Amino acid sequence: MFNDLNPLLHSQLRLSIISLLMSVEEANFTYIKDSTGATSGNISVQIKKLKDAGYIAVEKTFRGNYPNTSVSITEKGKEAFETYVNNLKKYIHPGE
Repeated sequence: MFNDLNPLLHSQLRLSIISLLMSVEEANFTYIKDSTGATSGNISVQIKKLKDAGYIAVEKTFRGNYPNTSVSITEKGKEAFETYVNNLKKYIHPGE
């Protein structure tokens, strides 16, 4: 009846990042930081974990003399998020 929840997405910050990316084409690091209220170091670690899993794509460029990190969700990431949400719904409404 109850499927395991994806431990990678079960982290609050990683789930927040993926949720943000589900609603935008891409997001830069500052937007993610401002939206989540997390520290730069913590966001960097979580972005690396999501990238290593193939859930997000990361592009590092420069704007002027400043580094710019853009993040977008991959098809694998969308599927993982949708599966996570559907499995979570089974915990909220068992038997449906």
